[in-house]
Amino acid sequence: MAQSHKQSLGPAAGSRIASPVALRIISGSRRGATISAPRGLDTRPTGDRVREAAFNLIGPVDGATVLDLFAGSGAMGLEALSRGAERAVFVETDPEACRVINRNLDKLRLTGAQVLCSDAIEVLADEAARGSRYDLVLVDPPYGMFSSLQTSLASYLPAAVADGGLVVVETSANVEPELPLAVRTSRRYGAARLTLFESA
Repeated sequence: MAQSHKQSLGPAAGSRIASPVALRIISGSRRGATISAPRGLDTRPTGDRVREAAFNLIGPVDGATVLDLFAGSGAMGLEALSRGAERAVFVETDPEACRVINRNLDKLRLTGAQVLCSDAIEVLADEAARGSRYDLVLVDPPYGMFSSLQTSLASYLPAAVADGGLVVVETSANVEPELPLAVRTSRRYGAARLTLFESA
């Protein structure tokens, strides 16, 4: 059953996010629609080119369940919903970014979404402990944080990915992530690297 994406969020006092920038949905039922992305020190939205490349590598997502960790604007998860994913859980710590995701969901009139304004690793650990498994897990932390998160991600991600599911990790181009999953491909796009892992 689809869950509501509405959630009460605290005040944005102290937020380090500046005025939003615009992105667009690349394909699917909301193709061409513009979405807002918070811009500032705490979020780095995945640009249209890299997002398009990611979904070209991922392939069809019809009916998929998606976990979007470090969601930022939610652009990756929104793209998945536009392309036919059944459900998406967006996880982001910044309250203003969570508001932006909710506004984007309202604007696009997408259903099957839940926004959790929480720590990504804590949510991932909880999902793994509950036996929740996702067809597609999107991992896009701030580039400078990845090395400190890799051990925790390696501990919890395998249990949260469905058989045959994919994990997409975006890092800076010079970082090659390592997880206890099979690497499908790893490609550079300018300053970014996309690495796809798959569960047997």
